[in-house]
Amino acid sequence: MLQGCLVFAKQKVIVIDTGHGGKDSGAIGVNYLQEKKVVLDIAMEILTLNKTIFENRFDIYLTRYTDTLISLSDRTKLAKALNADVFISLHCNHANNSSAKGVEVYVPNSSSRFTDGAIELGLAVLNESTINLGLKNRGVKIANFQVLRDSNLHYPSVLFEMGFISNTDEANYFLKFKSSKAMALAILMGTSNYLNTGL
Repeated sequence: MLQGCLVFAKQKVIVIDTGHGGKDSGAIGVNYLQEKKVVLDIAMEILTLNKTIFENRFDIYLTRYTDTLISLSDRTKLAKALNADVFISLHCNHANNSSAKGVEVYVPNSSSRFTDGAIELGLAVLNESTINLGLKNRGVKIANFQVLRDSNLHYPSVLFEMGFISNTDEANYFLKFKSSKAMALAILMGTSNYLNTGL
């Protein structure tokens, strides 16, 4: 029997899928804000907050760190190779109706042993972003997006639509650095709550 040995819990691995990139700008906001830039700014802020406020509690990886286009299959292959505990794909919404607003989470439309976890993760992130940021909660929905479909058998995965950049108020919200930081913190807090680590 070993004596005097400290046992450290393994860091939880979080993969943040930074949507779009490169020639794929994603949605274009009413103020010409590009979805690919918004999600990258927030993802990079998640990395910073993990180092500062969370003292590197999590092992966090992004599917892209620069303005490059990564294939959908490579995004999920990375998460599988890293043995991810959770996978969160970041996006901004767009609608022809400029009054549409709020945040929503998508989970895979097929069942697996990770389905309940995906729903719980989605609810945790939604709660933090709506209660603390005052954004409209559009709920948890199901979808057959490739990054969710390819992830479903390996780890809880969600696709988080962080607001409508087709809505003037929400597009202007994302022009502010403090808003990106607030959204990043909400995502990290929600994920932390799901992983039961608390702050």
